[in-house]
Amino acid sequence: MNNDNPGSERHECDVLVIGGGPAGSTISPMLAERGHRVVLLEKAHHPRFHIGESLLPANLPLLERLGVADAVRAIGQYKPGAEFVSPHHEHTQTFEFADAWDKSMPYAYQVKRAEFDEILIRNAQSKGVEVFEGCTARSVEFLPDHTVRVHAEHDDGRSTVWNAKFLVDASGRDTFLASRFKIKERNPRHNSAAVYGHFANARRNEGEAEGNITIFWFDHGWFWFIPLHDGATSVGMVTWPYNMKTRNGRSVEQFLMDNIATCKGLTERLEKAHLVAPVEATGNFSYAAQRNHGNNYLMLGDAFTFIDPVFSSGVWLAMSGGELGAQTIDTCLREPARAAAALKRFDRHMRYGPKAFSWFIYRVTNPIMRDFFMGPRNIFRVKEALLSTLAGDVYGGAPIARSLLAFKALYFAANIMQPRRAFAAWRNRRANIRPVDDAALARSP
Repeated sequence: MNNDNPGSERHECDVLVIGGGPAGSTISPMLAERGHRVVLLEKAHHPRFHIGESLLPANLPLLERLGVADAVRAIGQYKPGAEFVSPHHEHTQTFEFADAWDKSMPYAYQVKRAEFDEILIRNAQSKGVEVFEGCTARSVEFLPDHTVRVHAEHDDGRSTVWNAKFLVDASGRDTFLASRFKIKERNPRHNSAAVYGHFANARRNEGEAEGNITIFWFDHGWFWFIPLHDGATSVGMVTWPYNMKTRNGRSVEQFLMDNIATCKGLTERLEKAHLVAPVEATGNFSYAAQRNHGNNYLMLGDAFTFIDPVFSSGVWLAMSGGELGAQTIDTCLREPARAAAALKRFDRHMRYGPKAFSWFIYRVTNPIMRDFFMGPRNIFRVKEALLSTLAGDVYGGAPIARSLLAFKALYFAANIMQPRRAFAAWRNRRANIRPVDDAALARSP
C-alpha cells in the first residue's frame, strides 16, 4: 500500500532505527562506527521521562565499549546490591554484587532515565548517526527489492519517507512492527501492571548501601524503591490485574498511596516523603512478539518482549541485544552468505535472556521462593549463581549453569516437601494472572 504524501521528503540510508531509547541508541552508533549510514527516528524530544532506572553490573562493560561510562558515572547513584524485604520475615536480606560468581562486576548504578537516555542518544549523534527527534514512524512497507520504506511524520507537520536496506524496531512498548504484524501476545504465564512516581525525602539505607534498590513484597505483588543521585527516589508497585481492578474511580496517585499504606516497611521509608512528579500507571505489562527478526529487520528490547522488572533486567537486555544486533546487521549487509546464521544467533540471544530471568520472575512471589531469597545458602555455589543472575551475567560470562540447575532442584524439592503450601501458591498464582479489561488501568485525570 502506498501511503505517500505528495509533499513528503524522500531520503535513503543503510539502516533506519525507530526509537531512541537504550536499544536504539546502542545499535545505531555501533553500526555507524562500522561505516553504515544510520538514521534514528525518535518520537519524543530528549530529555524525557521513563521508568526503568535501575541498571545491572553487566551493563557497565557495555557502557565502556560505547564510550559513555564516565558520563553515566557522573549522573549515577552507586548501587552495590539489592535488598529484599518480606512481611513474613523479621529480617531484611541484602545481596551484594561483589559476592557473585564473577567478582569483577561488584556494583551498578541507578539513573534517571531522562539523563541516561539523553547521554546515549547524544553519543549516537556524536558518532555520526542522523537523529531526528519529534519524528514518529507511521507506517512501513517491505518492498520487492528487499528494502524497507518507512513513512514518518514530524512534530511540525512535515512528512518524510525513508528507504533503508535494514530496519531496526527499538520502539519500546509501542511495538511498532509487532503491532503491525499482529504478532504481539500477552504472556500467558505472567500478567501484571505498574503504578509509579518519584518522591523526595524518602529514608534511604545508610552508608554504602544508600544506593541499593529495595524490593518490598506485599499481598498483591511487590514494590520497588530506587534511590537516585539527585535525592529523588523512584517508587513503584507491580501488582496483579485483580488488584488494579479495585481502583473503583480512585486516581492512580491515591491508589498507589493506599497500597503503600499496606506495606509497613515501605510506609516507614516514605513517612516524611512527598511526591515530586505525577503518578503514572502502565498496564499489559508482560508480553512477547512471536518473532524478533526477518531478512531485513530486527526487533530489540521492549519492541520484542517485556517481562516483569523485578530484577531490573530491561535496560541490560535492550542494550545487549543492540550490541549483538549491530554485529548481525553488519554481517547481513556485508556478507549475505552468512546472514542466516547471524540472524539465528541473534534470535537465540534475544530469547535466552528473558527466559533466564523469567524462571525466577514467575516464582518470585511464591512463598517458598521467597524463603529461598530471604535465607540464601551457598551450597553447590547456588547463592553465587543467583547473584550472577541478578547482576545480569546470563550470557555465559560465568559458569553458573550447574549451580542454577542445583538451585532449581532444591526449589522443586522444597515444593515436594511442602505440598499443601506449594498447591496453595500454584492456585493463587493462577488466579492472580487472570487478565482483566485494560480499561481498568486507564489513567485518571
